[in-house]
Amino acid sequence: MQTYEIPLVPGPTAVYEEVLAAYQADYGSADLEPEFLKLYADTQAQLQQIMGTQGQVALMSGEGMVALWGALKSCLQPGDKVLAIATGVFGYGIGDMARAVGAQVETVGFEYDEAATDLERVAEAMRRFRPKMVTLVHCETPSGIMNPAAEVGALVRQYEVSLYYVDAVSSMGGTPVKADEWCIDLCLGGTQKVFSSLPDLGIVGVSERAWEVIQQVGYQGYDALAPFRTALADAYFPYTPNWHAVAGLHTACGLLLDQGLEVVFARHSQVAATCRERLQEMGLAIFPRDPATSAPTVTAVKVPEQVGWGRLDAALRQRGMVVAGSYGPLAGRVFRIGHMGLQADMEIVTRGMDTLVEALGELGV
Repeated sequence: MQTYEIPLVPGPTAVYEEVLAAYQADYGSADLEPEFLKLYADTQAQLQQIMGTQGQVALMSGEGMVALWGALKSCLQPGDKVLAIATGVFGYGIGDMARAVGAQVETVGFEYDEAATDLERVAEAMRRFRPKMVTLVHCETPSGIMNPAAEVGALVRQYEVSLYYVDAVSSMGGTPVKADEWCIDLCLGGTQKVFSSLPDLGIVGVSERAWEVIQQVGYQGYDALAPFRTALADAYFPYTPNWHAVAGLHTACGLLLDQGLEVVFARHSQVAATCRERLQEMGLAIFPRDPATSAPTVTAVKVPEQVGWGRLDAALRQRGMVVAGSYGPLAGRVFRIGHMGLQADMEIVTRGMDTLVEALGELGV
């Protein structure tokens, strides 16, 4: 199996050795052991600090999409109105997911290279459409866009929207996420991005008003949130918990918190700035039209037309470096550099930029 010395994909990211060690231990039956209940409770408390909430946090077995789907299905009934604020593949995709659940969806759509900074458009839609739920992707990974989750949250409060659903999978832990302050009711995360763990847990921070809606909807299924409200108190989970995954996440959270969140956020910002400075020196164009809206965890870059993504990807892989292409309308047009979690490291990114210079030189750019 091919491995790479310079891993710069935007997830799944390189995994901390300490996290891998947590997976290699032998544990008992998670739902029957007091030690697991304490581990789960401690991990919840860590995540409450990282996502800025006093609300309960559910840890769901499955990749991050289990959290995105579960939160929608647990809170929506056919005919409910959802306002999807979309700036890229995942923002538009969440609107499609809500439609699949039976919701009536209106999309406030932006171009793939711009953030949702036209807040008057968002406010007008809230006033007119009167949604039950507003959805937003904080960091739109395929396009490297950072959206104004705090400002949209203020509008959610102003227009008394029942639920604010925010995909923070690629931002949580790498930049401030303040779920309570920003009025986020469903704050969604995953383990394979900034946490630099394996892609096996979905994370959902749930507000009290979201729990009330969840109880009213009464959705039952593998990805239902309802059982998690009392799972820890009752020592009874809806399925066998993944002790190894929770132990890995607990270790990852500890690494972040031991460094200090402000230090971690600053490191991500500094590495991102260095990455973009080097790219500009190479004559490469950052994809977001306003560089100020670029995310601190991932940089999206326009593929040089004279080279093409396939040739560039191959040239980098031959040198032991791996980045990522993109999806949907951006496939072949954009490549992405993931400087998050373990990869938010100045040495790794510097080596990566040096390698990119070599590859472009060989390709005649």
